[in-house]
Amino acid sequence: MRPGWVVKPIGQIADACLGKMLDKNKNKGTPRPYLRNLNVRWFNFDLSDVLEMRFEDDERERYTARKGDLLICEGGYPGRAAIWEDDKPIYFQKAIHRVRFHEPERAKWFLYYLLYCDIGGSLRSHFTGAGIQHFTGEALKRFRVPLPSPPEQQRIVAILDEAFAGLATAIANVEQNLKNARDLFDSYLHSAFTHKGEGWVERAIGEICELQSGTTVDKRLERPTGDVPYLKVADMTFAGNAERILTSSRFLNRADIKAASVLPIGTTIFPKRGGAIATNKKRLTAVPICADLNIMGVLPSTAILPELVFMYFLSVDMRELGSGSSIPQINNYDVAPLKIHFPEANIAQKKLVHEFEEYQTAIKGLEEVYRQKISRLAEFKRSILEKAFSGELTSPLSQAIKEAAE
Repeated sequence: MRPGWVVKPIGQIADACLGKMLDKNKNKGTPRPYLRNLNVRWFNFDLSDVLEMRFEDDERERYTARKGDLLICEGGYPGRAAIWEDDKPIYFQKAIHRVRFHEPERAKWFLYYLLYCDIGGSLRSHFTGAGIQHFTGEALKRFRVPLPSPPEQQRIVAILDEAFAGLATAIANVEQNLKNARDLFDSYLHSAFTHKGEGWVERAIGEICELQSGTTVDKRLERPTGDVPYLKVADMTFAGNAERILTSSRFLNRADIKAASVLPIGTTIFPKRGGAIATNKKRLTAVPICADLNIMGVLPSTAILPELVFMYFLSVDMRELGSGSSIPQINNYDVAPLKIHFPEANIAQKKLVHEFEEYQTAIKGLEEVYRQKISRLAEFKRSILEKAFSGELTSPLSQAIKEAAE
């Protein structure tokens, strides 16, 4: 911290207030739109899902935020904050602090400082609760913030505003490039199975593959080591479209399970029940596994290569197959009729798989480059904030941001 700066608790430079408790049995008055902590994002608000609560007329001043007020999450994501910039006041719930600074220009400075503490991890030390954490009103009032002189603060905030706007644009561009790479891969998969050349045939998945759901295993049979990995949906962590199942955190001994319960190498698997269908995960087994009941396996016959079946399922949106009024579920009769168009000759299948693997390697290389750029930009954001609150931020950073994005 530079000489001339002071450190003060929020309770000395602002008035803080929690919003109104939601209680349908006790709340009276007129239904009004109000903010929950889900609506508060970093630096902005998501107003796509705003609920209503009853407020009485004499509660308006206490439970509304007006233009320039800082709103901070008390729970959910404690400390996440944004400044209300709308001319029209908004009501807010008890899960949110409204902070009204004696000097309104301090709000933006403190917002950046909260983000700095959040990224650095020090903000957590102000929370209470072992499981669900809260940023209580007392903790907020005691929270200490470094304060430069008003002109110095204005200068630094102006640099941060310009830098963060540039970073947002740079990150959005890189994320769009990442999406384009994934879209390019999806387009390639789609075109690969719409080719209609000599020697190609069309078959239903049920004609050339066996569909087998996983099984329920007595938890007492699970082992930290064993003959066969026992896979649950939670083990299918995302690590790229073609991730192969190599191991698991739980195992079974072959003597404890039926042979028919084991899915062989080369089985395409995916979640078949509940919300996990929305993840659209697919994996190709590299070792024999036993799968949980919520997983479906597709075992190819000798008519088609396992890699080609897996490649085909990467082009299928499983979310469109899930049925069920309350709990989505993919059944055999959803999968069996799916039509796959592929070359009948084994050598032609191998060529197609080889092209797929080369293309996928190239796309994954591009994705890694873009992910590294996003990581560099995130690290650059952290370093900018560190310089800002140590008093070392002296000049605009547009050129440095451009270099970090390249």
